[in-house]
Amino acid sequence: MVLFFNKSSANYKTLFYDYKLNDIDGKVIELSKYKDNAVLLVNVASNCGFTKQYADLQLIWNNYKNKGLVVIGVPSNQFGSQEPGSNEDIKEFCKVNFNVTFPMTDKINVKGNNAHPIYKWAAENYGKSAIPKWNFHKILIDKEGKVFNTYSSFTKPTANKITKDIEQILNIE
Repeated sequence: MVLFFNKSSANYKTLFYDYKLNDIDGKVIELSKYKDNAVLLVNVASNCGFTKQYADLQLIWNNYKNKGLVVIGVPSNQFGSQEPGSNEDIKEFCKVNFNVTFPMTDKINVKGNNAHPIYKWAAENYGKSAIPKWNFHKILIDKEGKVFNTYSSFTKPTANKITKDIEQILNIE
């Protein structure tokens, strides 16, 4: 797997919208339903120092969902075993503590050989920065279904660099 592409040299054979994920209730999410939207894909965990970012993810979702942004939370237990619960536990935690209304997926792997194909796709097309190094790593997908940018766990969802990128994709001035 080549991981040293930059975004200008990526040779996309498939796009984000060609993939599927299961939602937190086990139903298939055809990512093609988000075509022509920007998507912020975030691997999340309930017992992490960054867990409070759920509040900012909900704020971003509230502010931009009617303008073409979709936030997708992707639970993963690969970093410090900080998401040990079942999908039901995760769903309840997010609702009770953060009133999360944005789409959430089934708990999956986001790195390594057993990573979900969407994360392997991101790494193959965008490089190492698309591979989560910890919980609350963010991947921004543009309207064409390509990785636009990635952001570390330390970057809050409401950070200026993320909102500027979202607004650029959505043509908001």
